[in-house]
Amino acid sequence: MILRFTLEPVDNTRLARVCGSLDAHLRDIEAALGVKLTRRDAEFRVDGPKAAAERTRTLLEGLYERARRPLSAETLQLALVEAKAPVAPARAPGHEDGNGPLVLRTRRADLSARTPRQHQYLQQILSHDITFGLGPAGTGKTFLAVACAVDALERAAVQRIILTRPAVEAGERLGFLPGDLTQKVDPYLRPLYDALYDLLGFDRVTKAFEKGQLEVAPLAFMRGRTLNHAFVILDEAQNTTPEQMKMFLTRIGFGSRCVVTGDTSQIDLPRGVQSGLIDAERVLAKVKGIAMTRFTSADVVRHPLVARIVEAYEARAKREGREA
Repeated sequence: MILRFTLEPVDNTRLARVCGSLDAHLRDIEAALGVKLTRRDAEFRVDGPKAAAERTRTLLEGLYERARRPLSAETLQLALVEAKAPVAPARAPGHEDGNGPLVLRTRRADLSARTPRQHQYLQQILSHDITFGLGPAGTGKTFLAVACAVDALERAAVQRIILTRPAVEAGERLGFLPGDLTQKVDPYLRPLYDALYDLLGFDRVTKAFEKGQLEVAPLAFMRGRTLNHAFVILDEAQNTTPEQMKMFLTRIGFGSRCVVTGDTSQIDLPRGVQSGLIDAERVLAKVKGIAMTRFTSADVVRHPLVARIVEAYEARAKREGREA
């Protein structure tokens, strides 16, 4: 199919931002959507399958609308992820008013699901007491979970947010760390702080900690507690043991919601120790009230190289599995 259209109103500055230096953005779009793009000024010709051509037109029109300001590499990559999705992901499922769907209540006004699996993940978090998000790095597992937690706190659906992860070194031996207990565990919890700062802002996060609305702690501190009216997130769950996973999941109390995230391809436990996430995926697969979303490289929303790196490692794992 050949599709012709013009981006209007014609604006050479916006057009240059959409096309990129030496039409580099157009080449990225061609590679991502499997089409052939040619243009003369603001007139475009798309040659390819009908569905891909229509998506290319929608993508270019969307980018042209955003191009009143310079387009960052991140904006282009996220737009390509959305364009490649089998269906257009809805924004913030479960939060609607008379004007239609709303985004999650965070500082990021543009926060929404980018892929169908992210959309499914948000739906499951909103409709299940316990949700597992499994998949490779860069798929938004932790970030979207923290966004849902912030949204629940802002809507007063929960009284506090508790973020935790096992303090396991990533293949290194750092030895004894200086400082008090907080300073020792902070490096392991830094990714969670980063997500909070991005979604709430530094001042809001500081005040929330002072009020007891936010708690970030290593997994070992969860033993013996009952977590009522809280949004609890266990990150890097692939580094838990089955005993730790059972301990954590049985902390959940009334009015609480729990999200467990992890990547079973990046386990840092000592050799021979079983991952609690792999064990839980098998044991809890048919338990009512628990949902599981399994992300793939198609859901990666970081630099495009990340998706290709993930695919390369997955391909090697499959080859080794066949040879074993």
